[in-house]
Amino acid sequence: MNYSIHNTITNFIWNIADDVLRDVYVRGKYRDVILPMTVIRRLDALLEPTKEAVLNMKKQLDSAGIANQNAALCQASGEAFFNSSPFTLKDLKNRAKVQQLKADFEAYLDGFSPNVQEILDKFKFRNQIPTLVDADILGALIEKYLNPSINLSPKPVLDADGNEKLPGLDNHSMGTVFEELIRRFNEENNEEAGEHFTPRDVVKLMADLIFLPIADQIESGSYLVYDGACGTPCVNIKASFQVTSMLTQGVIRLLSWFLQPQKRMPMDGSELTSVLCTHF
Repeated sequence: MNYSIHNTITNFIWNIADDVLRDVYVRGKYRDVILPMTVIRRLDALLEPTKEAVLNMKKQLDSAGIANQNAALCQASGEAFFNSSPFTLKDLKNRAKVQQLKADFEAYLDGFSPNVQEILDKFKFRNQIPTLVDADILGALIEKYLNPSINLSPKPVLDADGNEKLPGLDNHSMGTVFEELIRRFNEENNEEAGEHFTPRDVVKLMADLIFLPIADQIESGSYLVYDGACGTPCVNIKASFQVTSMLTQGVIRLLSWFLQPQKRMPMDGSELTSVLCTHF
């Protein structure tokens, strides 16, 4: 990972709060907007290349009267999630009327698949929309996340000659950016960063120290991996990957107690966990 790029992206997102949210939110509440918007923009960037295919599939399914559309729309998006609204964030950037932006942004959020809806519900992000609209900063917030100087997509940004202008942000790097934002917000609120954040290199080392010495003793079967002080799912997920790599067959179940309510998400191999851990 290029730490210079990582720091540039993290600092840019961190500064969005001061640029847009100051005088509307107290500093301790910045994360209620910035963390979910970072997730939304990442998912938006992942879905952009297949947006037209998803809309075409949605039209076909509606015409055929098919009610259960999730699997087909995921297949069209090429991801474990989709957005079937007619919008991307770029489509919303230039809305002139505040109320039209509010309506379209809510329609955009409603277009996400059920697993992403669960993420948004855990963040309670929809509760922030009235404040953002009343202060007339929703458009500015969206525009900041679409700034061409940063790239939250896993695909690189190319210039007119086909040369790489901005590198893509792979899943590990995106997760590191997100966890660094969590760490900074926690420190801003005088919380202990270590209660919520464990660097991923440390997580990998922990998993290796636990499982590698007994790798030849791990038999196929059902295992429960428990984290009793979970900040983000990273520790449990890495541990489960390590065990899975050593099993011929078996089932890994994850159990976590999350320190922050907005992160109390199912850790049992659900689609929600898949979305977060695949792309963060």
